[in-house]
Amino acid sequence: MSDLPDYYFRVRENGAAVFRVDAENRQRRIEMDQIAVVNVNRGEIKPHGDRVLSEADLSAIQRWMADRQALLERRDMDDIHRAIDGLNLTTHWAQSRASDAQLDEVTDALLLAMHDLRSVLVRKRAERLVKK
Repeated sequence: MSDLPDYYFRVRENGAAVFRVDAENRQRRIEMDQIAVVNVNRGEIKPHGDRVLSEADLSAIQRWMADRQALLERRDMDDIHRAIDGLNLTTHWAQSRASDAQLDEVTDALLLAMHDLRSVLVRKRAERLVKK
């Protein structure tokens, strides 16, 4: 059981509950002791209860938070690329297969969503150009 990591991170909505893993006890059971709660969005590390986190604890937690943030950013970009594919597939569907009733059902919502997206993208591009 010595292959187990020293820490386990139970992922939650905005971060994780952090546990110290102990497999080197007399009963040879895996014990997990919660030591902290982290919020990745705010960069917060809160010790659990009366715990005092060691430098090793803080270092492991900070490393996990950085890795988690990088993973979430990669997932965000993957979601955007999938959305682009979805828009292309929707265009093909509207042009080649959609019935009049189906188009009536979704046209207003799609036009509003695309208008909103276009407005944001144009504004953000203009802001970037002004900064340069």
